[in-house]
Amino acid sequence: MPKDTSIRSVLIIGSGPIIIGQACEFDYAGSQAALSLKEEGIEVSIINSNPATIMTDKVIADHVYLRPLTVDSIEQILIERKIDAVLPTMGGQTALNLCKEAEERGVWEKHGVRVIGVDVAAIEKTENREAFRQLMIDIGIGVANSRIANSFLEGKEAAQEIGYPLVIRPSYTLGGSGGGFVHKKEEFDQALKRGLEASPTHEVLVEQAVIGWKEFELELLRDNNDNVIIICSIENFDPMGIHTGDSITVAPAMTLSDRCYQDMRNQAIKMMRAIGNFAGGCNVQFSVNPDNDEIIAIEINPRVSRSSALASKATGYPIAKIASKLAIGYNLDEIENQITKTTSAYFEPTIDYVIVKVPRWNFDKFKGANMELGLQMKSVGEVMAIGRSFIEALQKACQSLEIGRAGLGADGKHNRSIDEIMYGLEHASWNRLFLIKDAMSMGVPLESIRKVTRIDKWFLTQIQELVSLETEVKRYSLNNIPKDFLFTLKQKGFSDIQIAYLLGNVTEDEVYDRRKSLGISRVYKMVDTCAAEFAAQTPYFYSTFEEENESIPSDRKKIIVLGSGPNRIGQGIEFDYSCVHGLLAAKESGFEAIMINCNPETVSTDFNMADKLYFEPVFWEHVREIIELENPVGVIVQLGGQTALKMAEKLHERGIKIIGTSYNDMDVAEDRGRFSDLLKELGIPYPRYGVAENAEEAIVVANQVGYPVLVRPSYVLGGQGMSIVINDEDLEKAVVKLLGDLPGNRVLIDHFLDRAEETESDSISDGEDVHIVGLMEHIEPAGIHSGDSFAVLPPFSLSEKVINDMETYSKKIARALNVIGLLNIQFAVKDEKVYVIEANPRASRTVPFIAKAYDVPYINIAAKVMLGVNKLKDFNIVRKLEGYAIKEPVFSFDKFPEVIKELGPEMKSTGESIRFIKDLEDPYFRKLYKDKSMYLSK
Repeated sequence: MPKDTSIRSVLIIGSGPIIIGQACEFDYAGSQAALSLKEEGIEVSIINSNPATIMTDKVIADHVYLRPLTVDSIEQILIERKIDAVLPTMGGQTALNLCKEAEERGVWEKHGVRVIGVDVAAIEKTENREAFRQLMIDIGIGVANSRIANSFLEGKEAAQEIGYPLVIRPSYTLGGSGGGFVHKKEEFDQALKRGLEASPTHEVLVEQAVIGWKEFELELLRDNNDNVIIICSIENFDPMGIHTGDSITVAPAMTLSDRCYQDMRNQAIKMMRAIGNFAGGCNVQFSVNPDNDEIIAIEINPRVSRSSALASKATGYPIAKIASKLAIGYNLDEIENQITKTTSAYFEPTIDYVIVKVPRWNFDKFKGANMELGLQMKSVGEVMAIGRSFIEALQKACQSLEIGRAGLGADGKHNRSIDEIMYGLEHASWNRLFLIKDAMSMGVPLESIRKVTRIDKWFLTQIQELVSLETEVKRYSLNNIPKDFLFTLKQKGFSDIQIAYLLGNVTEDEVYDRRKSLGISRVYKMVDTCAAEFAAQTPYFYSTFEEENESIPSDRKKIIVLGSGPNRIGQGIEFDYSCVHGLLAAKESGFEAIMINCNPETVSTDFNMADKLYFEPVFWEHVREIIELENPVGVIVQLGGQTALKMAEKLHERGIKIIGTSYNDMDVAEDRGRFSDLLKELGIPYPRYGVAENAEEAIVVANQVGYPVLVRPSYVLGGQGMSIVINDEDLEKAVVKLLGDLPGNRVLIDHFLDRAEETESDSISDGEDVHIVGLMEHIEPAGIHSGDSFAVLPPFSLSEKVINDMETYSKKIARALNVIGLLNIQFAVKDEKVYVIEANPRASRTVPFIAKAYDVPYINIAAKVMLGVNKLKDFNIVRKLEGYAIKEPVFSFDKFPEVIKELGPEMKSTGESIRFIKDLEDPYFRKLYKDKSMYLSK
């Protein structure tokens, strides 16, 4: 059936601010769906309160509503615009819950709006644990023994009937919130209480725990003709008991027997058909008994999910794009295959490579957190790697994580405590993968590791092969290592740093030069969805070590944009937003825009965004070889956060042009000591400071500048390692810990301006003119990280003198640093005196907020200035804000109830939302301001 022509206007519901369990994968899905619907001539409106995403940018939708995600907000939009249909499947649990609430309140019926992409009844069937369990029994699908409970008494009765161990699963929650295992009777009461409180309907499922079983996911699409295809099978490296968002996952499934896989496929299709008659996407999770291949259904989600983004990037099949076209009436055989351009979307992708996803955690931001992984998701982001083998992809994923690892071990960072290793294997945390390798290196038998971790033997055997290869490497020197063996090491994912470490007394560059002299170089393979059965048209590549290179450089002028890697606290989706605009600006300016990134959740890694996408680690060795192949006119590092900035020095050393501000000028700003010297030259006030390399020097400096002092390292993002101390004893502890966590770094000790206000400026400079993008005033005082502060645009209580000083200092610093592009400056204001705290000549987390508030495409303007194709005077910048915009930080402390929620100089928020107020009498603002007054008067 062709598209439904009665649908002329669609509202897409977003997922709101980034939180643990609901991250930027929904920004990707919503953006792709909006562009897909616009292709069909449909007017697209989006409601989402997240200013940091590309989804809420005018390049994506016709109308963007940055409003609170409530039914009342939705109804206002329905009144303002003639909306024919609403698509709630692209905004995670938030959107589905809103859709269901609007249905219950009669909003859709009242305004004649159809729900597309899902049945509201299907939401109830899948989110209500008892309804799902009963449906599975009715259609003959296996489920774990369980009972529903709406009260304490019902829960205890269920536990008594089923027996331990148990799982508590609250209804209508995301990311496993409120869920958990109960191994013994004494733990049950507290777990049940937590689960009942987490569920908005005060309902939990008390279920038999199948701990140690294998876990699998399937991604499905169905059209109006009831055709169902399986896009991707995903296997969890970790057994049941760890939330899928915290699990290492592999695609395609590696250890499934053909019979079991076919059985699982049939069950998934049966489940999707049973939950409702709708066209769209679905994610199904299964558990398999490793002893007899018994399959039980865990859950089904009638929407795009975290795994949908992964499956899309893994296969090259754009699930959200196709799902949105199915939702408006198309059938699969009527839609063009986006990769081949010659076949239809009615096919199941076949891949001749392996995908590995590894989550990224930020336990360092949550001191005292329970780091053991379980049913409740705790990771803040993830990386994806593509290789010709599982082990190659696994090593590339480890290189992508931004945790200072050169791969899976062989980098001098191994654990040598057998007690710690064995405890870590039994109580899985963020490092269990590395501990498995460490255990094998120390001679722990594979079977012992399998028994304690319950990870499938096939995966463990793959890792054990690395240990054998490492032993063999040590027999050679760099000069006599055989070419074939070196080639094998590279095929197994070993980085040059790892090989240098294993050989001893050689450098990464020496290994690089040696293998190049032997003719061992990366080649690039196309992600084509069909294992080369049909010719692919999409320039989407990954690297490996083989003979044929499928990435042929063009003769066009090229710009490479370095991405920001995995999301983590302090470096989130706002940098992906910036990278996307960098790509768009480069394309609009006539360059071939090339993206390098490894985050599967993001829009920047959508193969439609760049002219060429390399899904590779933002890791020097990988970046270096892509640059050698493509020979760009320059590389943009300013938009990818600290990940990309860290590459600047190596690019500079090798004479590779950095687009925008030069490496030396960026380094002046990053090196807190050099920057303070610059401020002194410019006559700009700054807090007294000193630099120390050990605790003894730090104490001397602190007594010179005066307590309280702010202790911090150079070259960090998100306030990593920062603390405020008030005496020598606390200072010594802080410095010792900081240098232990960040060896080789220097410590800066600044006098802390107690009870000062904090303010910010963002600006763009073209080397001549400086445009102030926006000035913000924080609600919280100095001492609380800017990312954790409420920020008000424009300032609401600063004097004219203070505002003038902020603007003057911003322009002075921009010119002194020779900034070409973006500059963010943070100030402290005390007794009407403005002090500069720090300056960042790069994209910041606040520029997207300001761009959305003022309705000006600032990142796009900055990128064109950086590229040298425009000067600021070429742009007619008109701001549209009436009243004030407030940036609201959002936290995920609910995932860590044991952690003290006190805010300080180290950032802890996971996302943000935007709120507009007309004037300062707004009740919401008055409460914020009252809280601020209390802070400052303490």
